[in-house]
Amino acid sequence: MVEELVATGAVLASVGAVYVMAAARVVKQYERGVVFRLGKLRSEVRGPGFTLVVPVVDRLHKVNMQIVTMPVPAQEGITRDNVTVRVDAVVYFKVVDAADALVRVEDYRFAVSQMAQTSLRSIIGKSDLDDLLSDREKLNQGLELMIDSPAIGWGVQIDRVEIKDVSLPDTMKRSMARQAEADRERRARVINADAELQASKKLAEAAQQMADTPAALQLRLLQTVVAVAAEKNSTLVLPFPVELLRFLERAAQPTYAAPQQARSAAGEQLPPAEPVLDPDPEEPVSGQE
Repeated sequence: MVEELVATGAVLASVGAVYVMAAARVVKQYERGVVFRLGKLRSEVRGPGFTLVVPVVDRLHKVNMQIVTMPVPAQEGITRDNVTVRVDAVVYFKVVDAADALVRVEDYRFAVSQMAQTSLRSIIGKSDLDDLLSDREKLNQGLELMIDSPAIGWGVQIDRVEIKDVSLPDTMKRSMARQAEADRERRARVINADAELQASKKLAEAAQQMADTPAALQLRLLQTVVAVAAEKNSTLVLPFPVELLRFLERAAQPTYAAPQQARSAAGEQLPPAEPVLDPDPEEPVSGQE
């Protein structure tokens, strides 16, 4: 009798061990367990740790709750200003409701991927090329809202969307390079003209100062000669002052008027000037009476 009890206990222990092994489940920290009993969703979502299910009757599905990084394939489209571009992006999302992620959508990863591609093509068609190149933060926010709206019903939350790269045709790249080069050349010319204007104002002020003090021009000339001679050049070019040319011009004028002015100042009578006879305007023409 005792042996039968021992045997029965051993059998029950074996059956219990097999049952526990069949019913035991382990849910990791970053997972949640969703139980379907005879195909019907159980309201209780199993948390991380050890849990038991009814063998054969219950089925446990584990859902990863980590943030998923999903690259969006490059999409080719035409911008609002008729430029063909290829744009790729990356989507960061996570599951916030494990039951909805399993029940409301067949494959939430595939659904998010397709929605991201469709939204990216829509963003390309609504944006200008300058916005795609310079205002990506605004486009990222718009793209995130477009993907997040349907994803909320799937138990998925879009954490962040980033546009990775914008590929342009080679002809457009060359055109943009020429535009940038022309703009830089324009700014260089404006800066150069502004510098010339400021230099001309300073030179005008310096000329005014030198006109008030003629000796300053000579000192400046001597400083220029010293600066040129310091370079050990074999040829030295000296500027010729304009004032010296004017002095020589005044000295070269006829001086016969000076004695007459002196005699007139002494009170002497100057001889009258000889009259100049004009030719007879009525001189007869040869052959006429």
